[in-house]
Amino acid sequence: FDLFLVSQRSPKGTVSPTHYHVIYDTANTQPDFLQRFTYNLCHIYYNWTGPISVPAPCKYAHKLAFLIGQNVKAQPLPSFSNYLHYL
Repeated sequence: FDLFLVSQRSPKGTVSPTHYHVIYDTANTQPDFLQRFTYNLCHIYYNWTGPISVPAPCKYAHKLAFLIGQNVKAQPLPSFSNYLHYL
């Protein structure tokens, strides 16, 4: 299933909904629970006092990937090239 979520508010202008796709659900969660859980995760980002448009763990992962990409200049080990998470 998929869902649209508007977690933030805008004092001026309009807000864009974020579209989520549940591709594979191993926990067999109900859509209502997943929507509420995703909405709550948008409120726990520490760099902002209000809600953000994406869940905080996604925002943290994006920031971490950016920082690693900017600061790590060493060549990767050849043994890592066979791992999916590294590709």
